[in-house]
Amino acid sequence: MASYNKVILLGNLTRDPELRYTPKGTAVARLGLAVNRSYKSETGETKEEVTFLDVDAWGKQAELIGQYLRKGNPLFVEGRLRLDQWDDKQTGQKRSALKVVMENFQFIGGRAEGVQGAVAPSRPPSRPAGPAEPPTSDGPPPEEDDVPF
Repeated sequence: MASYNKVILLGNLTRDPELRYTPKGTAVARLGLAVNRSYKSETGETKEEVTFLDVDAWGKQAELIGQYLRKGNPLFVEGRLRLDQWDDKQTGQKRSALKVVMENFQFIGGRAEGVQGAVAPSRPPSRPAGPAEPPTSDGPPPEEDDVPF
């Protein structure tokens, strides 16, 4: 049976990216993305729906995002869906979360105003963002203790 797992999103960061490193030194950035959808109801009223997503970026992409992006910045993301499952340490219940694993991204817009530390260019200075290599290609996600969040 054939399958296809691809997500394309354009939204704004809901918080500053959290950049961490695995014990083996691989960069991991966790970010929140808000994607808006406007539509008209049956009565003709314009309504807006917001979907909040968790996105994980790995390697060089994670470092670029951690360096140049802040809460509110727009971001274009290409990736795949991944279901994380774990046992809650406090309650013992099984928990799960559907996340996006970033495979590619593009900065959107011009230079960010008011970003402390560095001014975000519309593109990274050295090379364009390409696919990041996650620690395992198609294997299970890293154990909870391996990802420093």
